[in-house]
Parts: sequence; C-alpha cells; structure tokens
Amino acid sequence: MYEKVADLDVTVDGYELELLESETSSGFTRVTTVVSLHGDGKTGRGEDVTYDGDAHYAWHESSDSFDLSGDFSFDGFSHRIGKLELFGDEPGQEIFRNYRRWAFESAALDLALKQAGENLAERLDRSYDPVRFVVSTRLEEPPTGDRVLEWLDRNPELEFKLDPTSDWTEETVERLASTDAVRVLDLKGQYHGTEVDQTADPELYEMVVEGFPEAIIEDPELTDETRRVLEGNEDRVSWDYPIRGVDTVEELPWEPDFLNIKPSRFGSVGSLLDTVKYCFGNGIRLYGGGQFELGPGREHIQGIASLFYPESANDIAPRAYNRPEPSDGLPKSPLSPPDEPRGMEWKPQSSS
Repeated sequence: MYEKVADLDVTVDGYELELLESETSSGFTRVTTVVSLHGDGKTGRGEDVTYDGDAHYAWHESSDSFDLSGDFSFDGFSHRIGKLELFGDEPGQEIFRNYRRWAFESAALDLALKQAGENLAERLDRSYDPVRFVVSTRLEEPPTGDRVLEWLDRNPELEFKLDPTSDWTEETVERLASTDAVRVLDLKGQYHGTEVDQTADPELYEMVVEGFPEAIIEDPELTDETRRVLEGNEDRVSWDYPIRGVDTVEELPWEPDFLNIKPSRFGSVGSLLDTVKYCFGNGIRLYGGGQFELGPGREHIQGIASLFYPESANDIAPRAYNRPEPSDGLPKSPLSPPDEPRGMEWKPQSSS
C-alpha cells in the first residue's frame, strides 16, 4: 500500500505551529501541537500528540526551526524528516519522537494529496465506509460506574472502552457488565513510567476476564500469575502500546488475534501501512485507538479507521466525548463519511 503514496509529489514552502489545549474526561489538561505545511497554495495539517505539555511549550518558545522547503516525492520527504532531530532536548519518552515525526508526515501526506487533487481513499483504491466508535473514559473516584450510566441515559446505544484499575470492585464490574456496553478493557500493563501505569494485578485481571466474557482485553502485563488468569483467553488479548511496526507485531508473546492501531505510534506513514498490510495478510483483526487529539489528528484516525477497520470497536469518538462531563446532542455511531473528503481530512457528516 505504501507504494501507492510513496511517489506522490509534494512541494513545501514552509510550515507553522499552533498550540492547542483542552481539559479532558480523564482529569488532565491535554496539550498538542498542530503542524501546518504550506506549498503551492495548499496547506496540509498534522498533529503532534506528545503527552508532555512542557515539551509543547518549549517547542513553541524555541527559536529552532527546520528548513523543509523544496520539491520532494512523499517518500523523499519522509526520509528527510526521519533524519532530523525534532526535539531540542531529549524527549521524556522515546515514543515521543514517533509522535512528532507523525505530525510532519501526516501533514505532508495531507498536503501532497491536496496538491494532487485526491484523498487518501482514492489514492489507495479503497472506500471510506461508515465507521463505528466506542467512548473511552476513566471512571469517577471511587469507581462506581455512574459516568458510564450517565452516558447511556443520554444515548443507550453507546459502547465503551474502559481502563480497569485496582480500586475496581466486584460491584463495579457487575454494574458495568449489566449494561452489555463494554467492548474493550485496557489494563495498561505495558506502560511504564507514565501517569496511567497499572501494575499487574491478578485479582483485577480475573475480575474483568470473567466479568466481561466477550470483551477484548488490552495490554495486560504478563507475569506467571497473570498468564494463568489469561490462559484459554489468549484470543481475546489485544496489544496497543508495544505496536509500532511489523517487527513489534512479530515480537509479541503469541500471535495476536487483535491489535489496537494508533497511527502516531508508528512515526512514519510507511511503517503504518506496512503493518496494516501485514495484519490483513495474517488474519489479525484491527481497531483504531485515539490519544485525546484536539485538532486534525482526530479526523485522520477516523479516516484511517473508515478505510481499514470500520466495523471494529474503534476508540475514535468525536472530540466532544472527551470533555469532562457527558452532554447531549453529540454525533452517534457509526460516523458517516464526508461527501467530499480532501487529502487526509475526514469531517464526518452529522449524525446526532
């Protein structure tokens, strides 16, 4: 698939940055940076989703800039970006390098497609299909499940991706399971050194594996005890944080049935498309993941899900679902594709 975009021509005259901030339903202030590449009268946009507000502020306050002007093939631009040191200082986590590179690569692909008068679906000979989404939210403290029930009062058809923590109780699990609306449970056992780490907890794992017998179990931490809990349920286990390319899929502890695809984790468009192709060829089911994008990045992940895994439990809900409190009048699942998509843009039709 990458060959179909690699030879796109792209002219870059310069770029600019825009800082975005918003409060979230997970109780933190999200900061991202929009990268806008200009060329030949068009603008392509991408979004750096680095989870470090200070890194964004430092970038905007810095006088450092990159000379990206010139005429390229898209593949040539990708190689150019891949050789640049995009962080003035060492990033807080190595994966942040991929996030910033993806911002430039997705902006360049958006720009190249617009300069060619095409959208991504046309270029890849695929179609944009209505795309299903789930709502990702952390529970209130203590975790009673009231937030999920409040959302369901507003829209009984909503589905959810939730992050179990060690303070969940059997009552919490029973209450949530009774809704039959939980599709993915993210154990966050593959995160280390972040604010969302959840260490291996065999009792928690057993509660959610047994309490939600049909749900996907994402990113467990594997220990002797948790492996015993997961035994016989390996086909329900999905991986997210480790997935950054074909090699990372091949390194998993067993051949997966599910993977969560977050495009920014791959850094390059080539790595993303090669991995999707590999998964299609090996019968691995995919669903999309979000990272509290505040700008064009959300549209990009919705469009990619619409192209490749539209019927999956995609964590790509419209941004309004990430607000601190549930609200009415929001778009419903599935999201309908835009009438006239351009470049990487994907503004879904209203379905509220």
